[in-house]
Amino acid sequence: MTCLEIVKKLVGFARAKLMLDKRNELYARNAVLGILGLESYADEGAPYAGESSAQLLSLLTEAGTKEGLFSEEDAESVTDAVMGALMISPKETDEAFALRLRNSSVRAMDWFYEYSVNADYVKKEKLDKNPRFRAKNGLIVTINLAKPEFRDPQKAASGNATKGGYPKCSICRENEGWGGRNKRTLRTVSLKLGGENWFWQYSPYGYFKQHGIAVNCEHTPMHVDKNTFLKLMDFVDSFPHYFLGCNAPLPRIGGSVLAHDHFQGGGERLPIFDAKSAIDMRHKSFPDVAVSVLDWFGTAVRLTGVNREAIAVLSEYVRTSWLNYRNDALGIIPEDADGVHSAVSPTVVKSGKEYEMTLILRNNVTSEQYPDGVFHAHPEFHVIKKESIGLIEAQGLFILPGRLKAQLAELAKSIAAGKLSDGSKEFRLLYDEITQSGETFSEETASDAINEELGSICQRILNNTAVFKTHRETAEFLQGVGFYAI
Repeated sequence: MTCLEIVKKLVGFARAKLMLDKRNELYARNAVLGILGLESYADEGAPYAGESSAQLLSLLTEAGTKEGLFSEEDAESVTDAVMGALMISPKETDEAFALRLRNSSVRAMDWFYEYSVNADYVKKEKLDKNPRFRAKNGLIVTINLAKPEFRDPQKAASGNATKGGYPKCSICRENEGWGGRNKRTLRTVSLKLGGENWFWQYSPYGYFKQHGIAVNCEHTPMHVDKNTFLKLMDFVDSFPHYFLGCNAPLPRIGGSVLAHDHFQGGGERLPIFDAKSAIDMRHKSFPDVAVSVLDWFGTAVRLTGVNREAIAVLSEYVRTSWLNYRNDALGIIPEDADGVHSAVSPTVVKSGKEYEMTLILRNNVTSEQYPDGVFHAHPEFHVIKKESIGLIEAQGLFILPGRLKAQLAELAKSIAAGKLSDGSKEFRLLYDEITQSGETFSEETASDAINEELGSICQRILNNTAVFKTHRETAEFLQGVGFYAI
């Protein structure tokens, strides 16, 4: 199939899936021809026949490189530019979203997600290939084949600043249509949170159903305070079928971008939302807010009620109490010469009229024994997960590096053979724990055993992140600042 034939299909695709208006068809087609360096057009080949954008762009890459129009190295930029030329504008995107939002928040988000997939901004066909399973302990484990392993917390502090300073970081709204980062297919929709201008976009390599981020239109550093809790509740008021949360605004326990205020959320029910209460508590000033020490692997407190203001005020009280809490015996240092170490990761879901605000207590202090973090994945688990344990993992969905797919397949062969190969020696912990029973494994049953072992290790990593190792210790912290058990 020639490039001209694929251009015809792409224009047909844009008419069917990207809202390309008939009046704009010639203009968009000419823009695509210009991007490809084609100086004429012949209406030849079969029309669009239901192919996905990913399929069509794969064909375009194959034909374009074969015809010498662009190199394989430039293919990603070229295909991004082609799709960007076929899409509706950011203003039209906002208008189409707002029109649907008047009738249904579900319909609006579903439309916008599907549009982002059709535009090939969300790489859904790649995401669907990521291995994913739920372990017996309830945790969800995925292996991300699409993104490289992220190990540098200093990049998070800088917010993944861009060369030349424009855009200021990787999630600024100025990225919309920016060719320097292959963001020509990025579209965002406008939000109002806390009376401020924010926007929503979907993650191109999302970790869960309809994974997106809400971003402040102003490039301002991440922070958590009372207004943060109110903004999170503003969002779920508008989109009650989604959850929304915020990473702790500190390296090692936060996300990959700390220099720009943003939240993460989407349409999947993560494991922490199903965690039960281990100890029920109340605060005398807010008797209508149910307070729970969660039966969870990390340290988490949940506030439940219908009064937004009460939830926000009490959440802020827990946060500030935690920021000032020190316990040398437990290694909890709130602040020292290296800076502030304690923070919370809040996340909210709405159930009927009730808000469920979950506060995960975090601390990023380091020590000589644990230079990557006392309350971080300990060194014996780094072969599985060394990256920051951010909001999503803290809620029970672990995103493991893509290298593990091949490495764990090799380990399965070792387990089936009954001998650890040289290439799998760094996985000695997994091998020993799986084989200690003396059971005989095939490669298939070894793979199943590895998955359960991964679930166990992820649970132990969350235990590492727990600032309090027992529910009683968490309750004692809350009692020390005015809460009481019921």
